Amino acid sequence: MSKKHIVVDPITRIEGHLRIEAVIDENNRIVDAYSASTMFRGIETILQGRDPRDCGLLAMRICGVCTGTHYQRSIEAVEDAFDITIPKNARIVRNLIQGALYIHDHLVHFYHLHALDFVDVVSALSADPAKAAEEARKWASVAGEAPYTDGQGEFKEIQDRVTKFVKQGRLGIFGNGYWGNKHYKLTPEQNLIGVAHYLKALDIQRDLAKMQAIFGGKNPHPQSIVVGGVTCVQDIQNPARIALFKQLLKDGTKFIKQAYLPDVYMAGTMYADEATDSKATFTELIEGKGVGGTGGGLLNYMSYGDFRLDDTGFYKAKTLFPSGIVYGGDLSKVEDVDPEKIAEDVTHSWYEGSEPLHPYDGQTIPDYTGLDKREDGIAYLKTDEKYSWIKSPIYNDTRVEVGPLARMIVGVARKDERITKYVMNFLKRGNLPVGVLFSTVGRTAGRAIETELMADAMVEWVDELAANVLSGDLSTWTEFDFESVSVETKGMGLAEAPRGSLGHWVRVENGKVANYQAVVPSTWNASPRDYKGRMGAYEASLIGTIVADPEQPLEIIRTIHSFDPCIACAVHVVDTKGKELGVYKIDTQCSI
Repeated sequence: MSKKHIVVDPITRIEGHLRIEAVIDENNRIVDAYSASTMFRGIETILQGRDPRDCGLLAMRICGVCTGTHYQRSIEAVEDAFDITIPKNARIVRNLIQGALYIHDHLVHFYHLHALDFVDVVSALSADPAKAAEEARKWASVAGEAPYTDGQGEFKEIQDRVTKFVKQGRLGIFGNGYWGNKHYKLTPEQNLIGVAHYLKALDIQRDLAKMQAIFGGKNPHPQSIVVGGVTCVQDIQNPARIALFKQLLKDGTKFIKQAYLPDVYMAGTMYADEATDSKATFTELIEGKGVGGTGGGLLNYMSYGDFRLDDTGFYKAKTLFPSGIVYGGDLSKVEDVDPEKIAEDVTHSWYEGSEPLHPYDGQTIPDYTGLDKREDGIAYLKTDEKYSWIKSPIYNDTRVEVGPLARMIVGVARKDERITKYVMNFLKRGNLPVGVLFSTVGRTAGRAIETELMADAMVEWVDELAANVLSGDLSTWTEFDFESVSVETKGMGLAEAPRGSLGHWVRVENGKVANYQAVVPSTWNASPRDYKGRMGAYEASLIGTIVADPEQPLEIIRTIHSFDPCIACAVHVVDTKGKELGVYKIDTQCSI
């Protein structure tokens, strides 16, 4: 059997830097896959020796996108260590900041990072605008809505604008797509709808980002969350600020319901044959037995749970997203999450270490061993050794997937009334079986379902905040005695980021950080093999995928993008042939 390596480096339209190596057989079927991050994240080492009250402001620099989520998780880890319960206003404000991040992040992911894996921009130039308008009404009706973009005139204007760019050779950000690849399945009219909403989403996402800044102070890197509560006192007491937040939410929700959901119905239906396993029986698909379609992967899903709905404190309150573990895609069973069963392994990661460690005891000691340089002049990963800067998280000695799809699956398995309603409504309207969730297409649909659910829930929260302030409760911070609570303690901030389960762990001794570890969503999903040789979620999801054209690995990009990779920001330089450009020694006891 002849095999061929496909190297995709870097994966574009993501945050950070990611490399995928896939091995295909003579039928272009992926039989092996490796995921590697090509940059080092040293935030944990920078935090050692710091005042724990400063951790949030530094830890949010881990990421350039979900900055506010790392910020809040870090603050909450310290609050958990100090046994602080924040006031109601602070809880609601944090929910609103995080909720705004969710809907902004999911919208940007689908339209500006992932949609072009389904939408052929060049094909849209041959579309009939009148038929595109008719098609838009058809898919909006599936969602029970009016179309966001209506009328052939509007589609014609957008088509003319893109055509002008193409004739001038100015495709710009659309310039290097795999246009014409035979695995694109939308019609020209459907592609025109996708392009139109891609452009309109640019304006919508800008307003969604404003929502985070109203209570967070700025975006990215908000500033209003502190250990004990929030500082946006004036914004909470100003009815105009709350009204502005609600109006922006209303405008964004309109786009979500009239454009985002219909577009996912359209794409999901056209790619539905890839979302199911042809070997599965219909009964198995309906019952969600976890057979999975293209991109299904591990089929083990975990959620820490998030968005507290009452004020009973960390890990005690009812949450919008319940916590749990579902194994093998079996929706009939769900287990509780035990934080003591979380560990990170570095057998195939560029770090020193010999056994999986719990994050409280985790170490971040770089041990870079380089790439394999072969005769063809291309640098390959040393896949039998260490090959990524990402560690390999393990839950209960099992590899798991995290993210929006995991939250929806855990919610359904928990029989959560609200999540089950949104998931089943989506599947019923699209005439889709439960089994389609366990696939690349299902992962994309899960994020869209969550976006609608989140937008609707946020209306309740903003009304709750207004009512609580009107009642006279203006408290935003819980006082604590730092000297007494920071002698020797430890805490964790376990919740959900838009991309999945996010945990920050801190140990404090004599008022300083003794150890700090963060296990982020893309660590769970993008990690290399573990100490038993088991794949991470990205790697497992690629196995069995047919690549139509190895020179245009669209199918690899599509599945990897469905996770919304968010590899931490770092400065680095890579020579595409593997030539070593320089060697630098980093002082990990940095004293900024």
